[in-house]
Amino acid sequence: MNVKLDREQQIQQSWEANAGAWIEAIDRNEIESRRATTDRAILEAVLRCKPRQVLDVGCGEGWLARALTDRGVEVLGIDSSRALVDRAIELGGGVFGAIAYDRIIADPAILGQPYDAIVCNFSLFGEEIGDLLRSLRQATVSDGHLLIQTVHPFAACQQHPYIDGWQIETFDNFGGDFKAPMPWYFRTVSSWFKQLSASGWNVCELEEPIHPQTKIPLSLLLTCH
Repeated sequence: MNVKLDREQQIQQSWEANAGAWIEAIDRNEIESRRATTDRAILEAVLRCKPRQVLDVGCGEGWLARALTDRGVEVLGIDSSRALVDRAIELGGGVFGAIAYDRIIADPAILGQPYDAIVCNFSLFGEEIGDLLRSLRQATVSDGHLLIQTVHPFAACQQHPYIDGWQIETFDNFGGDFKAPMPWYFRTVSSWFKQLSASGWNVCELEEPIHPQTKIPLSLLLTCH
């Protein structure tokens, strides 16, 4: 068995199984880290780039696309989960499509026009992301930006060694009836920089959104060009 492929499939299966619980958690605003700062952080970071057209990769139920559309930005949101895309279409604000990452890798032209900014907001969970990042490079204008928000490596490391490797998300802190845990690939800060550089991207800004009360970093936010 190809363990890497198996884990990638488990990520997809987890999102399919948990789509209903995720939609409910977002509708009820139950994810504390998002309320505290991470939603605002990615929205403000995108707007600082002053984009006209944005591609939201792994858009989920479409909250970011709607927030950007409300501010006059054209957005295409894509996700591999049909259930989440259907919910995004139902709520409106932006254009949405169900497109898996392997289809983007096979043919970046499937994404349409080149974009001023591409956003991956907590949507890069696999180990092998280089081909996807290179394909997204082809989908941006020459001076375009890629924005990635992910779990903060120092905070997420917890009791684990600070080295790249697979971990498991149980969604215990998200509320709701999440049915399937999800494997996700942990990267150190230096590993993120190396992966992006090897894929044709240069990090031009690094942010660490902090919880306003605990002062613990809730995410790592990278703006690349």
